[in-house]
Amino acid sequence: CRYALYVSAEGAPAHAKPMEWLANTLANVDTPGFKRQLAVLQARHAEAIAQGLDAPGSGTINNVGGGVELDGTLTDFSPGTLSNTNNPADLAIKGEGFFVVQTGDSEQRLTRAGNFRLTNEGRLVTQQGYAVLSADSTPIELSAGVPFDVSEDGVIRQGATRIPLALVKPKFLADLVQQGDNLFRSLSETDPVEQGKREVVSGHLELSGVRPTSEMMEMIEASRAFESNVKLIQHQDEMVGQLLTRVLRQA
Repeated sequence: CRYALYVSAEGAPAHAKPMEWLANTLANVDTPGFKRQLAVLQARHAEAIAQGLDAPGSGTINNVGGGVELDGTLTDFSPGTLSNTNNPADLAIKGEGFFVVQTGDSEQRLTRAGNFRLTNEGRLVTQQGYAVLSADSTPIELSAGVPFDVSEDGVIRQGATRIPLALVKPKFLADLVQQGDNLFRSLSETDPVEQGKREVVSGHLELSGVRPTSEMMEMIEASRAFESNVKLIQHQDEMVGQLLTRVLRQA
């Protein structure tokens, strides 16, 4: 009974955390360039094995398993559908790569969200006000009120001015860590996207990668698993209480 209580107590939070991530994912169904997160659950060793007091496959009671545990998340970087907005400040990357922006702490972050805007001073920024960087890692500044366009290889053209956008890619997509505001931080050095592979579509946005139906089904499954573990904890607690009552009566 104590072991079953332990397994259920480990399983409940393992299913509660994915529910939080799924709720956040569903909340970003209309966020341009948003990438969905996938929770990774794995079988958990019994506590004795986890502490190194026994070994897997020992054939003892410790080998029956310890339920499930959360092993982290994976980000689905599948490209989203492109939507036409006819806004020249809206940009979408077709293929690999990320835009580079500079946050308030002067750190560089990556994003696939190209719903940019021009400030009154002509600086190209994200919706949160972070500066969009050029290929030479400087904030992009244009002449306010003057029309501009963006070429297919990601060069902003305004009159005689030519400013190539910074388009980079990490060595491995697994190196990217979500930082909030639809931004990613790379744990490794990034490389510029090769000239022949730079593809930017002006007047378009990459839509969110959220799949509402799939996310809702996963939310229901996680919720049911969480509720099942909680009910098991309550049931096992009642059994322990009844057992103690019987012992005390016989004493």
